Amino acid sequence: MTDLRAISEHLINGQMEEVARLTKEAVDDGIDAGDILNKALISGMDEVGRRFKNNEFYVPEVLIAARAMKAGMAVLEPVLAKTGVEPRGRVVLGTANGDLHDIGKNLVGVMLKGAGFEIIDLGADVPAEKFVETAREKGAGVIGISALLTTTMIGMKQTIEMLQRDGMRDGVRVIVGGAPVTQQYADEIGADGYAPDSASAVDLVKKLLSLN
Repeated sequence: MTDLRAISEHLINGQMEEVARLTKEAVDDGIDAGDILNKALISGMDEVGRRFKNNEFYVPEVLIAARAMKAGMAVLEPVLAKTGVEPRGRVVLGTANGDLHDIGKNLVGVMLKGAGFEIIDLGADVPAEKFVETAREKGAGVIGISALLTTTMIGMKQTIEMLQRDGMRDGVRVIVGGAPVTQQYADEIGADGYAPDSASAVDLVKKLLSLN
């Protein structure tokens, strides 16, 4: 019987081929797809997030581990689809209107996906209307907005105001981040949370969706 902890270890070490092979073995052994997802792949990425937060891992290690996670998910996703396992939640991500910097946002997406969330990534330079429209269409519980330029931070406030205007504010949480963004600014605009880095963003989304 495949040891799910071995899959986690290989994922943490970024060993993509081993993760794919062992995930297939676990499926062939008849291990529950939800267990493979939660006890092997997600638990591995949780450990990657912990190490990243503690400065034991850096961005390259996170990206390599995420690539290994993706290899495991490529094997597992068809099985999950058949068994009807739902993602832990849906998160809409994007960079504020007028801002083309997306490295931080991309890393948040990688970490959230590794934690079992479905990510709808709208890319960079996203208008407030697009965030709100997508959250409505996809039934997302969280919108995450990043900004690197102080001049584009206003897009965060506009998105929150639009959610309020459309009567969606109670059902959608908004988190913000990026180099110029602070907890104080998040409080001022009525955001539900501020994350200084990608690992904190994962913890914040879990907390807001009561998954901790």
